[in-house]
Amino acid sequence: MQIDSAQLDTFAAVIDEGSFDAAARRLRITPSAVSQRIKALESRLGQVLIQRTKPTRSTEAGEALLRLARQVDLLEVEAIAAVKGKVEGLRLPVAVNADSLNGWFLPALLDVPPELVTAFDLRQEDQDHSAELLRNGTVLAAVTADPRPVQGCRVRALGKMRYLSITTPEFAERWLTGRPLAEALATAPMMAFNSKDKLQERLIRKVTRRRLDPPVHSIPASGPFVRAIRLGLGWGMIEEDAVEADLASGRLVEVAPGKHVDVPLYWQHWKLDSAVLDALTAAVLRAAAAGLRSP
Repeated sequence: MQIDSAQLDTFAAVIDEGSFDAAARRLRITPSAVSQRIKALESRLGQVLIQRTKPTRSTEAGEALLRLARQVDLLEVEAIAAVKGKVEGLRLPVAVNADSLNGWFLPALLDVPPELVTAFDLRQEDQDHSAELLRNGTVLAAVTADPRPVQGCRVRALGKMRYLSITTPEFAERWLTGRPLAEALATAPMMAFNSKDKLQERLIRKVTRRRLDPPVHSIPASGPFVRAIRLGLGWGMIEEDAVEADLASGRLVEVAPGKHVDVPLYWQHWKLDSAVLDALTAAVLRAAAAGLRSP
């Protein structure tokens, strides 16, 4: 059984753009033509491939097809580039956690030869969950905390990000001073990036050997998250390089001095004979060697 390339492209466009109408605009065809191609593809494979939600999402059956679409697109663009001598229209989807984006990762993109990639499509995702974007075909490569290779992927150790428990001296004086730390952490307001952010909970368990239930402020944006801690709204885990100067000056203090949480990071990408992925992987490994602790 062969899959029609136009139908495959249309399927990927619907997932990327989030609707049939948006996919039609991207492909410069009518929404009716998009619908017909998707129906024909689903009929041919005997499976529903797209959840008709807002935005549209791939079904479990469609994930394998999305991975195929990404791979075909990358290899097709590279083949055309080999003939024409330049890359046209390649958007490389990559998943990266917020702290890596704010720190060591972006210089890697500058290190990739510009003639190999037209544009990067970065998807921000927690390092404990980014491997799922590889599994479902959303991205070609990812920074992840999972050392187990996703099926069809290669994995390389990058290094460790060290996080410290940080707050202001004023917050520490109000909530922490004069009390056993376990008792203080049970009531002191805590910051969390979102529901996936478990770094603070890991620090609490490491320090107290208990599971506590403090009040939590959730701020799902890295800049405001750090600013809220600097303002004294709560305590939270911040990557050590971002607070080194403030700790030295006394503008910020550690909630649990001498204690930290290390997060090992890994680079996973699909097993493809691709000059683009090879160049990106080499650049990411160099940037990690310069910006992370040794694995």
